This record gives sequence, structure tokens and C-alpha cells, in this order.
Amino acid sequence: MNTDDAVSATASFIDDEARDRVSVEGADALTYLQSQIAQEIRDLDVGATRWTLVLDPSGKIDALARITRTADAAFVLDTDAGFGEGLMARINRFKIRVDAATALEPAAAPQPSADREAERISHGWPRMGSEIEPGETIPANAGVNLVAVNFTKGCYPGQELVERMDSRGADAPKSLRVVEVAAGAAVGDDVVDGDGTVVGNLTSVHPDGTIGLAYIKRGVEVGTAPAHLA
Repeated sequence: MNTDDAVSATASFIDDEARDRVSVEGADALTYLQSQIAQEIRDLDVGATRWTLVLDPSGKIDALARITRTADAAFVLDTDAGFGEGLMARINRFKIRVDAATALEPAAAPQPSADREAERISHGWPRMGSEIEPGETIPANAGVNLVAVNFTKGCYPGQELVERMDSRGADAPKSLRVVEVAAGAAVGDDVVDGDGTVVGNLTSVHPDGTIGLAYIKRGVEVGTAPAHLA
């Protein structure tokens, strides 16, 4: 799946009402954002959208966001409700003598609808605060590199870790999987293999209680990889 197809593929389970929005506008908006995010946006048409990661200098995820070009010198980054303030702070962190103003528009809803959340979990897509903890989660663990990272663009904060793992073909120490769960399963529960060995822990549980998302240790054949990794 390429980066542009990913936006269409995720549209069915992204609840726009539960997204914080950070606008970035000004003469330097394009060049500045290009230097700060993991996605290529110089060829992004007005009205077009792509997924991107915004990383801290160590390569940990500060935000998983969609970026939309709304005008030649204007962009909007949207992320899960409750994480827009942190995203804007990260965007502003290195904004010195840059002609680009930022503003935050909070989400209309504090969390996704049950239907959208069910679809998200079924598709194995990570959510901020569930599968992604700002400043803690590495991109390879979350499994969104193929749709939110451009590996041929110029430098940006955190690029070194992403590029190093990609160039070495290194497997992440754990990966996000869709797993079957027992009745009554809850976020934080251990995931065990057939021998009863703990191999991961649940990060999200489907509303119907039959499946969930979990980070599973490297080399363990438990669960299925999300569709966006195909």
C-alpha cells in the first residue's frame, strides 16, 4: 500500500469528529514542515492528504497525523483527540525565525464513535494513547512506516533511527498484531501463546470482545499483521 492509497484505505475507520487539528500557515510553512515530518509534502497537491509521523529527535513518535495541504502556503495536521496540543508544541519546538503561524482546533468529540473504533481495531490501525505513547513508541513497533514515512526525502528530526532500522532490515523488538481474545479481556491483559508463555499485552479491545490489538514479541507467531503492512 502506498502513502496516498493509505488515506483512502483508512477513511472508513477514522472519525473526523474525534480529531484535533493543527494549522500551519505562512510563507515558510511548506519548507518548515518538510524539514520536520517523516512524509514528503513538496509534491502534495492542494486538497490532498497523506499520513505522516512527527518524531522527537531520538526517533520516538510524538504524533501520528494526517497532513492536508489546504492552500499553497497552508497545511492542517490532524491527530487523535487530546493529542493536538502536544503536536502543536512539537511543531513549534524548532520554529525559530520561520514565517509560519500555528493554531489548534480541538476535536468536536473526545473519542471515536464505537463503530469507527471497532473498524479501527479490526484493521489493526494504531491510535494515540492506546498503541502509541508520545515519546515512548518507536515507528517500527507501531507498524505505520510503510504508509507514514518517505524514505527518500531530506532530513528531519528522528530520521536516523527510522533509516537505520530500514537500511539494516532490522525487525522491531515487538510488532502490532490483531489477536483473538477471550471473553472479558481488557486493555493491559497479557497475551499468551499455546504453551502459556506471555508474549505480549493488549492495547485495545474490540467492542464485541472477540478480538483486540496487542504488541507481540519478535519471532512469535501469534495474531495477524495489520492490512496496511501489505
